Amino acid sequence: MRVLLLGADGYLGSHVAAALRALPGTDVRTAGRRAAHDVPLDLGSTQLPALMADLAALAPDAVVNCAGAVSGSALHLAEVNARGPALLCDAMLAATPGARLVHLGSAGEYGVCESGTSLDEQAALRPVGAYGATKLAGSLTVAGSPLEAVVLRVFNPIGPGAPAGSLPGRLARELHRAGPDGTVQVGDLSAHRDFVDVRDVARAVALAATAAGPLPRVLNIAGGRARPVRDVAEGLAAAAGFRGAIDETAAGSERSAGVSWQQADITAAADALGWRPTVPFGTTLTDLWAAVAAPAAGAPVADGTPAVSSRERVTAR
Repeated sequence: MRVLLLGADGYLGSHVAAALRALPGTDVRTAGRRAAHDVPLDLGSTQLPALMADLAALAPDAVVNCAGAVSGSALHLAEVNARGPALLCDAMLAATPGARLVHLGSAGEYGVCESGTSLDEQAALRPVGAYGATKLAGSLTVAGSPLEAVVLRVFNPIGPGAPAGSLPGRLARELHRAGPDGTVQVGDLSAHRDFVDVRDVARAVALAATAAGPLPRVLNIAGGRARPVRDVAEGLAAAAGFRGAIDETAAGSERSAGVSWQQADITAAADALGWRPTVPFGTTLTDLWAAVAAPAAGAPVADGTPAVSSRERVTAR
């Protein structure tokens, strides 16, 4: 089976690449802007004829789209998160109509929800801000396509390689810089999020790409339990042996203020893929801390993401 992976250089994509390559008989090809990729591709700017030609030449059995933008201008978010999936769908329909498309969506597509509730795939979609809105546009395009396609709506991925732009990744770096007795300033950590280990996400993607029959159009991929963001801070502090202070008086993110609770119902993923999260939360935090505190020799910390300055503050995302 040949799988084309878009976004293999990113946090989720790098773990998905490893999971796919571990499957016997799977030929994984990648697409991206670096010369090392099999297919040169910038999904935010490439044109339809070029993408059609690349797909026809490669003839993949499945395409996995991990490409996405979490920050930048509204135009950039729209180009990558909304235009990109639409272009991909049109190109696949023309060049590889029999291939399956697995697209990674986001919990940000749900947006505001009632505290204490669990979100299933039929829940109302009320994204907050340009990120959630553009991710939703892309997911709706994939879910409504005539292709054999599935949107995996990923909640809060966490684990080794977490980028500095995410709360867990940035907090781990702040703890590393502060030392065991320092002070780390954060925003309000009372928001509840549904965290899922990035390796469990990668396993769900591999299952979806190689499933024998048609799949539901949307599946939630999450831990199935809302946790206070404070649990991440305290767990990382424990893993780091941190004895200092975690100060929650810094400004928090607008997105966290607007969405104080998210918890997923993951029943559909269990039924369709036989998937459930398996990595314990404590193990996830320990492995994230270890990756930041003692990265492999010569390897960049947290998947190549540049470190933030000591003046930057951690905010819940």
